[in-house]
Amino acid sequence: MTVQADLEKAVAAAQSALGTYETFSVSTLDETAKQMFNELSSDMERHVALLRGRLAYVTQNNSMNKPLS
Repeated sequence: MTVQADLEKAVAAAQSALGTYETFSVSTLDETAKQMFNELSSDMERHVALLRGRLAYVTQNNSMNKPLS
């Protein structure tokens, strides 16, 4: 497996976790839990953004993605 493929899997997993946290936040009536899940969602949004940035860099600089001269 390549670094690019690993990063794609990491982005997908982080997005899944983000969705789960958001669902938990909406589903709970416990304000303390709601705040915790909102904070986890915010953290995960940052993680997703960082992973996407790294994936974009790797994709752009991957010699396998460049046309042959």
